[in-house]
Amino acid sequence: MITLEKLVTGYRGEALSQPISGQFRRGSLTAIMGVNGAGKSTLLKTIAGLLPPVSGAVRFEPDGRQIAWLPQQSEIDHHFPLRVIEVVAMGSWPANGMLRGIGRSMHERIEAALEQVGLLDLAGRAISQLSGGQFQRMLFARMLVQDASVILLDEPFTGIDSQTSTFLLRVIERLHAEGKTILTVLHNQHMVERHFPQLLYLHDGHYHWGKTADIMPENAERPLSLVRCAVGQGVRS
Repeated sequence: MITLEKLVTGYRGEALSQPISGQFRRGSLTAIMGVNGAGKSTLLKTIAGLLPPVSGAVRFEPDGRQIAWLPQQSEIDHHFPLRVIEVVAMGSWPANGMLRGIGRSMHERIEAALEQVGLLDLAGRAISQLSGGQFQRMLFARMLVQDASVILLDEPFTGIDSQTSTFLLRVIERLHAEGKTILTVLHNQHMVERHFPQLLYLHDGHYHWGKTADIMPENAERPLSLVRCAVGQGVRS
């Protein structure tokens, strides 16, 4: 379980959010939505430990972190001289460390992950030669190798085709069925309604946190930004 205790996020001590309190229960599947600049990615990075809280705290129960982090594609150098299999193998670092060799069982896990995302035939290809969809499949394979209990995804469907989005959404649903706790920053309201039972919605310093069906407007054509949200309406999800 991940608990936010009056968490204020931001950069260099400057707050971007009002205090947020609530819980992501173990095995929950939660979308994080909001207008541009609402602090969605900042919140995710703070939970991941990549940014310090401005105030408040993030607590993991039981104590300890097993987190797989998938950043936005725009934050990654697509021209770095690496092959697909080398990037996917990075998922073994939490278990093996950076300097230890990869044993047979880990090699098998890496190959299985590549096969699951349909990239086994491209294992030796330079990452600079991948399409946007193939690149995202590679990042998902790295995440599968890591086999973390908590998965944080920042806009995983941005800039990829609908077929790949559907395929990767199935991967997320399978991980959820395995009991993983998954937090995903998303923009697609219809996708959230259909596939993400929990929602944390950020808007103008306010937030609403709970079941997606309770937060989404009744009329699917109505913009989510028109939903009334009040500071302090975080609930245990």
